[in-house]
Amino acid sequence: MSEIHFIVEQAPEGGYVARAVGVDILTEADDLESLHAQVRDAVHCHFDDDKRPSIIRLHITREEMLAV
Repeated sequence: MSEIHFIVEQAPEGGYVARAVGVDILTEADDLESLHAQVRDAVHCHFDDDKRPSIIRLHITREEMLAV
């Protein structure tokens, strides 16, 4: 696996939650800078050195509501 993808969403209670696509990794943080460190750490803990992806892609989503 050369890269891993995460879907990042704003948490209802504040901060961000990142879920890996196709791999059982979930992490959260209060801000995006901290989330970057948390995601890197989670990937390093989850994979052995020889199986670790070299690229982490974050797909940041946000929900908006509009009045009609």
